This record gives sequence, structure tokens and C-alpha cells, in this order.
Amino acid sequence: MKKALGMLMAMGMLASSLGGCSYGAIAVAGDKVVVLRQDAFLFGALRKAFVCRVADTGLSSCAANEAP
Repeated sequence: MKKALGMLMAMGMLASSLGGCSYGAIAVAGDKVVVLRQDAFLFGALRKAFVCRVADTGLSSCAANEAP
């Protein structure tokens, strides 16, 4: 049982380190927000930038790789 639990924990840690993403930076410019997403897969090769408008309900009209 201990071996199976150890294997399950090791597989969970490996999966989270390979497939996770995080939001690394957020910057505000006027009525727009720039959100940078950093991906842990392939040492950050799939990084993206999103430009969104700020509304009363939250972020709207998000576009990828657009200049603010």
C-alpha cells in the first residue's frame, strides 16, 4: 500500500510540473490590462500575452498578442 501511495504521489508531482501554467505579470495601461501567461511546458516556450478591456463585470474583449 505504501509503495502504491508513493508511486501515486510521484506521478502527481511529475504531472503538475510538466503541465502547469501560471500568470506571471499583469500591467494596467489606461482602460486596458495586459496579462502575461507563462507556461512550464518546454521551459516556457508557449508564453502568451493577452490584452483585455476593464469593465464593471471584470475583463472583457481579450485578444492574444495585441499591443495595448
